[in-house]
Amino acid sequence: MRALVVDHTSPGHLSLADVPAPRPDAHEALVRVEALSLNSGEVHEATRAQTPGGTVLGWDAAGVVVQAAADGSGPAEGERVVTLGETGWAELRAVPANRIGTAPYDADSGALSTVPVAGLSALHVLRRMGSVLGRRVMVTGASGGVGRYAVQLAALAGAHVVAISRNPAQADGLRALGAHEVLPEPAAASQPVSAVLDNVGGQYLVDAFAALSAGGVLYSVGRSSEADVVLSPDALLGDGGRHDRSIRTFFLLGDPTADFSGDLTWLAGEIAAGRLDAGISWRGPWTRHSEAVQALLDRRLHGKAVLDLTR
Repeated sequence: MRALVVDHTSPGHLSLADVPAPRPDAHEALVRVEALSLNSGEVHEATRAQTPGGTVLGWDAAGVVVQAAADGSGPAEGERVVTLGETGWAELRAVPANRIGTAPYDADSGALSTVPVAGLSALHVLRRMGSVLGRRVMVTGASGGVGRYAVQLAALAGAHVVAISRNPAQADGLRALGAHEVLPEPAAASQPVSAVLDNVGGQYLVDAFAALSAGGVLYSVGRSSEADVVLSPDALLGDGGRHDRSIRTFFLLGDPTADFSGDLTWLAGEIAAGRLDAGISWRGPWTRHSEAVQALLDRRLHGKAVLDLTR
């Protein structure tokens, strides 16, 4: 089969090559990939010298089951699916049933492919926040993949969403997704927030932590700024209504046995029904992968980049 493999001699450190097709285990379905989406983390991993040439990366992909799992778990042959795995940049992928969600057959595989990492991360962090109905929730990096899903899901859950985006051109779009306020930085918040989903790190995390009300929690999801987080001694004081605040780390795959199939199916259904916006800002055939990768590396994309294998 064909796959995008790490190639440190090529632009974007990726090239198309022939690799062996996967041989599914009994609990895995074989999926023909129709579209995949790129995440910043895996794109940067491809550029690292320590990542061996020939490696197939990729968490997010959508397509059709061509061989159901032998043990009877998961979707049947012919079903359209969205998948979370480790080798999605290929024509075929073997995926455990607990990382496959089903979708309507007429759903757009490109839109579905944006769901796994970004959609699941946003959904699971919001669940950790508990009920957000009527509460002020801040999302930093709101115009990115996780951020856009977090804004939409928090709004659907009844939160007053404070979206943080440095790009003023994104403001109207974020309001259309459900944001009640769009600010250029966390320090601009005029009122405290109950919870924060932080995708940026650095000074944004420091200022977002300062915006928390008593008992508030900040979830550190991403570090797109690549800057150190430096908290002054005063930032950790608990007086003046700042008591019991906390910072928590997040890793989607912290529990390797977690079953994501139900959540992937629900998110795929919301996408297919038009109740969630996939936020695709770049889309093209996978032969143009270097363009999409460079746009991500240059931070020129707001939203998701999708590569189609069938165009």
